[in-house]
Amino acid sequence: MSWNPTQHPECPESLDTIETLIIPRARDLGGFEVRRALPAPKRQMVGPFIFFDQMGPAEFLTGGGIDVRPHPHIGLATVTYLYKGEFHHRDSTGADQMVYPGEVNWMIAGNGVTHSERTSDEMRRKPGALFGIQTWVALPESAEDTNATFEHYGKEDLPFLNEGGKQVRLILGSAWGKTAPVKTFTETFYADVVLAAGAKIPLPDNHEDRGVYVTSGSIVVAGETFEAGRMMVFRPGDRISVTAGSEGARLMLLGGETLNGPRYISWNFVASSQERIDAAKVAWRAGDWKHGRFRLPPGDNSEFIPLPDAL
Repeated sequence: MSWNPTQHPECPESLDTIETLIIPRARDLGGFEVRRALPAPKRQMVGPFIFFDQMGPAEFLTGGGIDVRPHPHIGLATVTYLYKGEFHHRDSTGADQMVYPGEVNWMIAGNGVTHSERTSDEMRRKPGALFGIQTWVALPESAEDTNATFEHYGKEDLPFLNEGGKQVRLILGSAWGKTAPVKTFTETFYADVVLAAGAKIPLPDNHEDRGVYVTSGSIVVAGETFEAGRMMVFRPGDRISVTAGSEGARLMLLGGETLNGPRYISWNFVASSQERIDAAKVAWRAGDWKHGRFRLPPGDNSEFIPLPDAL
């Protein structure tokens, strides 16, 4: 399909095309709401996406914000994508990077990385807001032992279409004949889509797994309306388009190639075996930041999140 996700949209005739409907679990983190769609009881992953959190929307008074202290990851890559607000990212690769709406911070944990995300001092000087999506992409076994790396891409670096009541920004992977510059290890797609009322968009038909998350507004599938805060995973192989409701919609489209098996998940660790998880826990609990497996981020190394006692 060419880079014009407006051509010949086909709407499904039956809700049987929806393989799984996910209603995210809401969590209040001290006045800051997170809605977690993945992993879900009936669906661990969509393609390689194993974690999907909607952050906010949240409003902060002057002096307020988010402080996610340094913490570890293995076996995954993280992508932070914002609609409103900003984050100051630091990690143990030496990365020190702000991320703003429409940009991508992409951190590949590999065998181990430590990072923090905070509201900057500058933003705390006035009231602020935060609204966005954080996802984890599980790595294939061939990439689990790679060294950690970090990439940042601005809005202008990502394929973008604004036409026919659709605004589409391709964040990761390949879709509609275009490819985002972010390094991925398996076939993947991830796109931010804004639809005017009644506008239709077809899902890429060259990926094994395909899902839609409704961030705002609503969409219609086979005559059924799905409001914000719903994720639909569609049956492989069907040609699918979704239609925005009467007030339009903002969506995240995601999916790609499935991995060769399920993943173990514990705290911030993802791996193809429990042994990898256990080894990471031992290394983080040891706290040997100078000689051990994990380092703290330069410039943000005075505190960290300890391994929970229950683990």
